Amino acid sequence: MIDFIVWVLQNIALAPYHLFLAITNPGDWLNWSNPEAVMRFIYYGASVEFFFVVMTAFAVISALGMAWKREILWTCVRVLEAFANGVGRFAAWAGLLMVLQQVMIVFLQRIFRVAEIQLGPLGTAFSQDLSWWGEELKLYNAIVVCLCVSYTFVQGSHVRVDLVYSAVSHRTRRVIDMFGSLFFMIPAITITYLYAWFFMWRHLMTPTVTATSDLDRMLMQARIFRWNVETIGFSPNGFNAYFLFKILIVAFCVMVFLQAIAFFWRSYLEWIEGEDSAGKYADYDTTGDEAEDLEHAIHSGST
Repeated sequence: MIDFIVWVLQNIALAPYHLFLAITNPGDWLNWSNPEAVMRFIYYGASVEFFFVVMTAFAVISALGMAWKREILWTCVRVLEAFANGVGRFAAWAGLLMVLQQVMIVFLQRIFRVAEIQLGPLGTAFSQDLSWWGEELKLYNAIVVCLCVSYTFVQGSHVRVDLVYSAVSHRTRRVIDMFGSLFFMIPAITITYLYAWFFMWRHLMTPTVTATSDLDRMLMQARIFRWNVETIGFSPNGFNAYFLFKILIVAFCVMVFLQAIAFFWRSYLEWIEGEDSAGKYADYDTTGDEAEDLEHAIHSGST
């Protein structure tokens, strides 16, 4: 136990040094024309060093906001929630594209008996079988799920079933929210990210990298590094860019992790400042119908 505590303290103490090295030597991990830089990026993207840099930054910002000036935390909350809303509102258009494309496929396939769809934007030609476009609809669905998850959370639109939360006081709810952020959201999404990170890279390049590979081994593997982007579909003429789904899983993890931090900070601030601060600075969407907006706010817990 003592050895573990010493290990944690050492990594926390070294976190500023590791961050300084990464900032001052970007070519060592961002120059992707160099295979060793790619391997460093892959290694550090899910490394112990990166984990402690992120968590130390979270702890320092939290301490500054709690002990010195709460506006620091409010600013961070507003920035993170604005990011979640911006990404989500943009990605939500994929839902409209999915519907329009599905209607187009049905008409072309069932009525006009078209075998393929060809697009030629800006003088280029992109032609794929109709089954390719049909399977590609799953990508739009994945975009909505992965990139709108934090946006939906900010808007209070996730389905919520509880037996205790709605019956307790404002301050008790905020304590529950803080506990859930720290002990459920952050650990769960961190573990998911660690698996998703290497799962993604295994479908983008060779040789295969794993979570158990150390940096020295990965630098040796850089000698045989080459891009090998997955282009295998489930059917001969089907959608063949499934590597995009792996990238979206990582993006999903990042979005949820950032929202977990923002939710913890918001819950703490609303706990400190009282019930009048509930929904402070929140950017909620409206339908234009006051009754419907009020009903949504009541069900989402934002009022």
